[in-house]
Amino acid sequence: MNAHDKALALCQHLPGFTELTEPQQQRLAWLCRCSAFLGRCLQQQPELMPLLLDDAVLAAPLDLTDPLAGLVEQDEARVFKAIRLFRHRSLALLLAADLVQLKPIAQALREVSALAERCINSAYHWAYQQLTPQWGTPLTDNGQPMPLLILGMGKLGGGELNFSSDIDLIFTYPHNGETQGGRRSVEHHQFFLRLGQKVIAALHQVTADGFAYRVDMRLRPFGDSGPLVLSFAAMEDYYQEQGRDWERYAMLKARVMNPDGQHSTELKQLLRPFVYRRYIDFSAIESLRRMKQLIEQENRRRNRSDNIKLGAGGIREVEFIVQTLQLIRGGRIPQLQTPSILQALPQLTAHGLLQQDQQQQLTNDYLLLRRIEQLLQGMDDQQTQTLPDQAEQQACLLAMLQLDDWPKLQQQISDAMARIHQEFLQVIEPEEAAEPDELLVGRLLWDSGQSASELAEQVDWLSAEQAGKLVAQVLDFRQESQRRAVGPRGRDYLARLIPQVLHLLASNQAGVSVLERVLLVFRSVMTRTAYLELLFENPPALQQLVTLCSQSQWLTEQLARYPILLDELIDPAQLYQVQTKADYQDRVRQRLLRVPEEDLELLMESLRQHKQAQQLRIAAADISGALPLMQVSDHLTWLAEAMMEQVVELAWQQMVARYGYPAGLAMGSDKGFAVLAYGKMGGLELGYGSDLDLVFVHNCDSLAPTSGEKAIDSRQFYLKLVQRILHLCTTRTASGVLYEVDTRLRPSGNSGLLAIHVHTYRDYLATEAWTWEHQALVRARLVYGDALIAGQFAQIRADILSKERAMASLQQDVLGMRDKLRQHHGSDNEQLKHANGGLIDLEFISQYLVLAHACKHPGLFQYSDNIRILEAAGKVGLLTLAEVEALQQAYQLMRAVQHRLTLQPVLPPELSGLEEAKAAVQAVWHKLFKD
Repeated sequence: MNAHDKALALCQHLPGFTELTEPQQQRLAWLCRCSAFLGRCLQQQPELMPLLLDDAVLAAPLDLTDPLAGLVEQDEARVFKAIRLFRHRSLALLLAADLVQLKPIAQALREVSALAERCINSAYHWAYQQLTPQWGTPLTDNGQPMPLLILGMGKLGGGELNFSSDIDLIFTYPHNGETQGGRRSVEHHQFFLRLGQKVIAALHQVTADGFAYRVDMRLRPFGDSGPLVLSFAAMEDYYQEQGRDWERYAMLKARVMNPDGQHSTELKQLLRPFVYRRYIDFSAIESLRRMKQLIEQENRRRNRSDNIKLGAGGIREVEFIVQTLQLIRGGRIPQLQTPSILQALPQLTAHGLLQQDQQQQLTNDYLLLRRIEQLLQGMDDQQTQTLPDQAEQQACLLAMLQLDDWPKLQQQISDAMARIHQEFLQVIEPEEAAEPDELLVGRLLWDSGQSASELAEQVDWLSAEQAGKLVAQVLDFRQESQRRAVGPRGRDYLARLIPQVLHLLASNQAGVSVLERVLLVFRSVMTRTAYLELLFENPPALQQLVTLCSQSQWLTEQLARYPILLDELIDPAQLYQVQTKADYQDRVRQRLLRVPEEDLELLMESLRQHKQAQQLRIAAADISGALPLMQVSDHLTWLAEAMMEQVVELAWQQMVARYGYPAGLAMGSDKGFAVLAYGKMGGLELGYGSDLDLVFVHNCDSLAPTSGEKAIDSRQFYLKLVQRILHLCTTRTASGVLYEVDTRLRPSGNSGLLAIHVHTYRDYLATEAWTWEHQALVRARLVYGDALIAGQFAQIRADILSKERAMASLQQDVLGMRDKLRQHHGSDNEQLKHANGGLIDLEFISQYLVLAHACKHPGLFQYSDNIRILEAAGKVGLLTLAEVEALQQAYQLMRAVQHRLTLQPVLPPELSGLEEAKAAVQAVWHKLFKD
């Protein structure tokens, strides 16, 4: 059964069909064969049958009487039904008139638009009447009911609506106030918000009768994130301060759907200066050129030759030609200030902007495409502009056009689109230094009124799901930037930076998580134009920002928290340069030489900023591979030593300036003071953001007063010195803390003195310290101090570590301490540090070997780091060479993974080999402790 016979069989079930004449039956079947929509309308409203067969009815102007006028009971269900049936009935008549060629397409477009306008007004007046009894009436200054003005945008505003198009609306009202006369009084905004929501529901909501119109409100100020309704004043403020070029372009088509004479005229006058400029508007030319470039690029990328709207030479390009000339010239030529393409085209010719033959050909080609579009959508009431690729639908379109040659129709459409595209190419000359194509997608995402789903189609380097998330992030950030006090220059820089960021993401095939990190940094600087300018004017800096963000969440947060670090990104060669220990010492000295000694606050800030900058460089070199992973801890430790050296010097200067020198000391003499590093700093194993475990000792034997006018006990001087050191390190400034310092490893812990005489330190370790404190001493080393006290510490450490110990008792103490740690952190803790065979087990092995065997093998305590302790244990035969190698490799792998986990890269570190590493540690543990 062919398509016509199927349609005839369907019509047989319509009431009264069998009573029609043969020609009438054939005509009705042909109509239903052309449009499934018409068939559904006849089934829903059989009374349409005689109207569709009456040429006089079809040729007459559409009857646009209010569908609610005769409705006695106006409850929501009945109103929604009436509006929908009216819409379906009217479109059925319009489509039939088009099919039998009783109305030209230009008239059909006007009537489709007028139908939508009628439905909008019916819904609006009904909704207004529904709300006033409860919420009162908003009144104008002269006591009249205040209207909610409804702006129709796009083709609706231009009076050239598609058969099955969405309708783009914007809601606005004259001014704020409070309603009167209802059971409750509310602010005008609340009333009109409810009214707008009710109007949308009346048109958009899907019921058993379908919907009337899909309503799109995204063209309003601030888009989806903005209020649904705005006052005139709010509209004016937005368009004056934040209105973008594409919004000017869109506003060309704006038309009030429910004009009242007074307020609608006021609204037009309010919007006109934003849309039309009195001079030739060169400011818009660049934006239009970019818009044109985007269209061309999209045509090249997607090759939508079968799309008569979006393909090259499609309906969109006609609109662009006309609206471009309107936007540039409309301020000086009032006759161009029309939302209608078909009305604007003759005016362009009348004012010498298009030749007569150009205008006539453009009009004819435009109307051809609009008629094809009308029929495509009329087939099934679907919003489509794509020519069918299936033979059945092609035959259907041919039948609607009363043609029989598909290739000939294709050629006719192709020729029309080719002519349109030639005109499009000429409308704005391309600039020699046009924006690179690779930035156009980013520009589109940042500065376009397209829907999120349409924009996501442009993100071709990600999956559809990820592309949608990326677009959502860009749109959210754009809306946030509109709400915050960014300023015109800041907004301009963001509009340039975001496309560059998106291009970098595309080049690296990077996705949503990287963009999220970059935007975290942008959020912290968006109101500080200098940083946006730095990133824009220094493309390598922006490249480095994206690279570092892709590699590390930790670095991202550092850059966002302390934007001054962005200065470090300007010179990539410096950023990734690997430094020596001496470099760290020299650079911090040079940095502080530029700061006045008396400016303590600036000194503290400079220290923090320098540390963060150097830490950033270490992380960048780490990420890039310029710095091997096992050297990262060395560099972080050297940096901490250099910083502590300067902190001690500063604290000493401040103490001496206030109290004078301790007894027996003078300018230029040794300080008699040392800083001992324990834990990770002592073992040369610092990580990013590690605390410092420090103990402070002195060798002052005198109780005599200091030499200053404000003298204090000399030993108290050292206590205050340590307090000052801790203050310089741990006080939180605008740039955070320098280092968190833990002093609990000093003799007697928190109850002990902060500054301890070196002999007291020795005596405590010799007579009072627990085994775990001797374990801690294995990793201790002097990081600041003069030669005398350094020698004293070295002797103390050697004496304590080389003591002969009872092996059984030592084993019991070490195992007991390990059990305590397991209980504290959880026996099933799988973190790399605490897990069985993890870092703590490995460290305990090293410490046990030193405490158990250093009495016979002093080389075991020569160094404080695990790698060299294990190496020494192998040399003296405490471990086999295979065990030493396995433990060293396990340690290096675990430290490397910890560094990477701290940096939090987008892709987590490779964890292969960890189980084998932990097994190697456990094997040695069992060998030593036999548990």
